[in-house]
Amino acid sequence: MADIKTLDTKVVYENKWLRVREDKIQRSSGNEGIYGVVEKPDFAIILPIEGDTVYMVEQYRYTIKERQLELPQGAWESNPDVDPVELAKGELKEETGLTADSMEYVGFQYLAYGFCNQGYHIYVAKGLTQGAQKLDVEEEDLRVVSLSLNELKEKIKRGEIKDASTCNAVGLAMLKGII
Repeated sequence: MADIKTLDTKVVYENKWLRVREDKIQRSSGNEGIYGVVEKPDFAIILPIEGDTVYMVEQYRYTIKERQLELPQGAWESNPDVDPVELAKGELKEETGLTADSMEYVGFQYLAYGFCNQGYHIYVAKGLTQGAQKLDVEEEDLRVVSLSLNELKEKIKRGEIKDASTCNAVGLAMLKGII
């Protein structure tokens, strides 16, 4: 038996990127409550590295009203069941113009499972070839930024990179000895 039983569910908001639902729940104690859930498709995050150079993207993040540096990442809302490695290759090409000879799988993590079901697949891309970007309309301000792996680590340590999935991808890749 599940620790929490869903008694009822209703969608309270939906657009092409996400759905928000409110579930009426019953805990194992019998106490009832509500649970808000954000549903989003899984995404891929890519750490493109050639030698000591890491390629990142910088863009304005409306929710926090700041430009932020992060690894290329994204989901395909129109095709949420796409093979994660194909998603990673596509997002890398779209955002940076780079294609990779190899995509090494690092692992899968959840973004914020306290309220959202979205997870992400982490890849390290190597053997990079530069081509043209294919940005979505929402990414019109996106810029590619290259820096050394040591500069990236220092920016994370100083708190200059605030994207949790970027910090996690770099950390997990380091712990696994991939970078």
